[in-house]
Amino acid sequence: MEAESVKRFKRAIGRYLLQFGMWIIQRFPYSVVKGMTRLLIAIGPVFLVKHQKIARENLHQAFGNEKSEAEINKLANECFANFAKGMVDLTYYIDTPAKLAPQVTIEGKEHLDAALKLNKGVIAVSAHFGNFVLMHMKLILDGYKVNVMIRPTRDEKFEEYIYGLRIKVGIKTIYAVPRRACIQQCLTALRNNELVFILLDQNFGDDGNVFVDFFGKKASTAPGPVVFSRRTGAPIVPMFIRSETEEKHRIMIEPPVVLEDREDKAEEMIINLSRITNIIERYVRLYPNEWSGWVHKRWKTRPKTA
Repeated sequence: MEAESVKRFKRAIGRYLLQFGMWIIQRFPYSVVKGMTRLLIAIGPVFLVKHQKIARENLHQAFGNEKSEAEINKLANECFANFAKGMVDLTYYIDTPAKLAPQVTIEGKEHLDAALKLNKGVIAVSAHFGNFVLMHMKLILDGYKVNVMIRPTRDEKFEEYIYGLRIKVGIKTIYAVPRRACIQQCLTALRNNELVFILLDQNFGDDGNVFVDFFGKKASTAPGPVVFSRRTGAPIVPMFIRSETEEKHRIMIEPPVVLEDREDKAEEMIINLSRITNIIERYVRLYPNEWSGWVHKRWKTRPKTA
């Protein structure tokens, strides 16, 4: 196991490289930025051997015999390429948000508007899928009030830097910890009829987790969306974004999730959380190269055995 001092050093190097990269990207036209993206895609895998290994393992876990080794490797490479392009695009549009508006279209906007008419706020369930921060920025440009629940990074200085960028584009941050403050801020945002984005595609190792099927294997999942919906009456609206061309993106908004009532509340939670997770899995299956979650250990926490 790496010493904490080594980890801190690596985080600092990563932070400085990212800040330097953003400084460069923000000073060039988009045509030059695209060239930088291709360079990053070409050299990036050399520095991400560990992450590529995790991605391939997760792809095998998810698709089993459905895909060949060549297809698995191709998907892993495409995921990294999309992530690199997404980071560069995000950096470019942070300082030029007006240029973003025509590049992103919204499908299913009527579902979001109808949900907001209930005046209970909207729990926007999504994933680390496509360039999801551009989705937040586009919605803000269109006049929606966007809050995003986020786990802070381990690098405090980097987190301060990213927090400042979110403020710059109008994204309100709700940190997942401490939990009491998180709950209160989410409830306040919903009462103000705002959007609260919850990315529900990562391993949830805390107390209160619920195990539901994700690609046929039990995955520890946060119950937050269902809990908040039951408490406030706010509808749960799934939203995702994907690339259509090199520059164009499409936001896809689904109808609100219909929650089921059961006398057994534990069973009710599993049924409703499974319903949401199944929607995420459907999008990942349709567009597997858009999900950056392949590099995350989604199935890390395992159910306790008797």
